[in-house]
Amino acid sequence: MSELADRLHQVDERIAGAARAAGRDLSDITRIVVTKFQPVSMIRELHGLGVRDFGENRHQEAAEKASEGSGLDLTWHFVGQLQSKKARQALGYARVVHSVDRESLIAALAGEHPVVDCFVQLNLTDDPNRGGVRPDEAPRMAELVAGADGLRLIGVMAVAPLGVDPRRAFARVRETSDRVRAIVPEADRISAGMSGDFWEAVESGATHLRIGTAITGNRPDPA
Repeated sequence: MSELADRLHQVDERIAGAARAAGRDLSDITRIVVTKFQPVSMIRELHGLGVRDFGENRHQEAAEKASEGSGLDLTWHFVGQLQSKKARQALGYARVVHSVDRESLIAALAGEHPVVDCFVQLNLTDDPNRGGVRPDEAPRMAELVAGADGLRLIGVMAVAPLGVDPRRAFARVRETSDRVRAIVPEADRISAGMSGDFWEAVESGATHLRIGTAITGNRPDPA
């Protein structure tokens, strides 16, 4: 077993353990491997290991990787901040956008094209320059996404702030998810949890885990 295969196996075992501990069905959890700065050769190796969901957070890098891996049956998740002017280009490969957080981005993404699944991103910090909307703004943003042509709201996304107990952070996400579901009942998914806190995210109801270095190992320096 390669080191990559071993890391993937260990993470999947921990996800399964977290699901059992929380009394959850493992099939309700999507593990997304975030391959930021990693080579396409790793994506091909992960594909050979059964991985189908991949995440990227920079448009140019994501577009290049999607093009090089076009012969593989992959689902690309855009998990970083997306500039409105790049939104239409991102739709060339992304089937899920986890970072919808403003009206201009909704307008740029909307239109006649294959339906794109979207999460409303939450900002759990007091820094207005961070991506995401305040939790109390999420229901309104959810309504806008749900009403846009070509977009399907499927839930909310968040990153637990550094220095904060992730369980407390994810509890806020769950509460916000409940408020969004009161408006858009089918938006019942939660994108939360990364390499250092995916166990707590599963405990708190996360359905989509965005895991990078715990699987891929340390990132190489960006080109």
